[in-house]
Formats: sequence, structure tokens, C-alpha cells
Amino acid sequence: MPGWTLNETTDLLLKKEFDACREQQKPHRVMQHYGLDHIVPFQHEDIDKWRNSLHHGLEYRFQETNIILHGGVDDIWFDTNDKKLVVVDYKSQATNYSVDTQAYLNDAYHQSYKIQLDFYAYLLTRMGYEVSQTGYFYVCNANREASGFFSKMEFEETLVPYQCNIGWIDEQVQVMIEMMNTTEVPQSNPSCENCAYASQRNAIEGEISK
Repeated sequence: MPGWTLNETTDLLLKKEFDACREQQKPHRVMQHYGLDHIVPFQHEDIDKWRNSLHHGLEYRFQETNIILHGGVDDIWFDTNDKKLVVVDYKSQATNYSVDTQAYLNDAYHQSYKIQLDFYAYLLTRMGYEVSQTGYFYVCNANREASGFFSKMEFEETLVPYQCNIGWIDEQVQVMIEMMNTTEVPQSNPSCENCAYASQRNAIEGEISK
């Protein structure tokens, strides 16, 4: 599908900001705003690989299988108090209201975001790192109430804390592996868009072939 170029640009520019702070090992302005002066961008020789979702990313071989799990994280921070890594995901949006933590995390369309953060924390843990249970969504919300464009957009930046849960992942990965190895076609899920598309396509092809 076509890329989300504006969202990708926001991510790219944020990474430049955090890389400047990473080099100096100092808190980013958003960390200071939220009283997180004890957190700095994590400095590691593989940080660029871990953030490259297309060619590298975080990597872990699942148990004794030949399944390699990957995930391209947006950023990783380091808590200098408890010496643990903090997973972070950038999110860009444009709404007419300020970001509220509870509403953001309870949004039905954001459930996959939480799975995403869980998975990054899981990969880092399996790679041997100590990972903080608290991760963050760095939400950039464009101001739609501005008087005009004037060659720029203004964003309200909000850190949404999320308590990562990696306890469910091993079991679900094993279920996925068993599904891939089975010779039986699984039942379609009524909430799955791909299943709905395939069902509709089969119906249309059946009508055409008559």
C-alpha cells in the first residue's frame, strides 16, 4: 500500500532530534517537560539497525525453532535510575481534541499499538536486555484549529505511558507456528478484513463463472 509520507517525515525529524540528544547523552525536551530528566536516548552501536524495520530491526530466534522474529522500533531510551531500557513508538495524528492517556489507550483502533509496544519490549528482553515495564507513545497531534497553513503545521506533543505486557507473546507465537504447520485451513474470523475480502472475492468469482 502507499506509504504514509507525512507520518514518516515526522518520525524522521524526531529521530534527528533524539540522535542529537543521544550523542550528548542528555534528556530530550519532551523528557524534561514530563519530569523525566533521568531518561536519555539509549546509545548503542546497533541503534540504526534496530530502527530499520525493512532490513534489520530487533531480532530474536524463537526458542528451538527456525522462526526469526523481527521488529523495527522507533526509538529506545535509557532510564539512568533503574538502568533499564524504555521502548518508544512515535505516532502522528490530527484531531480536534487534546490527547488523553486513558482515552488514547482505550481506543479500539489503538489496540494494535499496544501489541506493537509489547512486542518490542519482548524482543529486547529476549535479546538479553533489562527492559522497563513502562513504555511510551510519543503522540504528535496536528492543530486543525490554526488560522491557516502558512507553510507549516503545529503539533501538540504528548507522552502516553503504557505498561507493557509480554507474558502472552510466547504462547501466541507458538499458536502461530502450529497454524503454519497444519494442513487444515483455519476458520475465517468475521472481524478479519483479509478474510472478508477473500470471502467477497470468492463470491464474485463464483457469480462470474456461472
